[in-house]
Amino acid sequence: MYIILLGAPGAGKGTQAVMMAEKKKLVQVASGDLFRKALQQETELGKKAKVYMEKGQLVPNEITIQMVLERLTEPDCKDGAILDGFPRNLEQAKALDKVMGQKSRAIDKVVYIKVSEGELLKRLGGRWICRKCQAPYHEVDSPPKVAGKCDRCGGELYQRADDNVVTVKKRLEVYFKETSPLIDYYKRAGKLLEINGEGSAAEVNQRIAAALR
Repeated sequence: MYIILLGAPGAGKGTQAVMMAEKKKLVQVASGDLFRKALQQETELGKKAKVYMEKGQLVPNEITIQMVLERLTEPDCKDGAILDGFPRNLEQAKALDKVMGQKSRAIDKVVYIKVSEGELLKRLGGRWICRKCQAPYHEVDSPPKVAGKCDRCGGELYQRADDNVVTVKKRLEVYFKETSPLIDYYKRAGKLLEINGEGSAAEVNQRIAAALR
């Protein structure tokens, strides 16, 4: 089963992807993780992506698409995967469908975690991330056991410079502009499941499980 998780920054995609991957015994393929790994290993694609990332620019579609598609050809993805953070736009979605079609595979369902702008602003404003393992925390909804320290690896927690209200609003504007056509694309294909993303992570996970059943 191949599932895509869509949702704005702060919608809880990463958390839900981890929970779903454990439940369904599927691999979580997160584009952010792939970029970090490619940079660490200094692969050809990693070197290409680094040029854009160092300038604070978005990595071009062709590099992102190639990176994700290479990951999907690995043996542990042959029975399915949960795609988190990809595709981000229509071009990536069409490229994904084309390549999967060539391998007689297809995306089964697209889970869109819908959260109001007010809630997203609240969540992102209080968000902290581990420098080592990138685990997310929130000072209200999911604080760490020890202030400033990651529960998983003990790494230092930091707040991203772009997690302030003005920047967050701009990020959300860009996200919704890029993703609206994507939501329509999957809706027309009859694959979109729209899920209320407000409430606890466990509640949202139950809604997703019920919709996938």
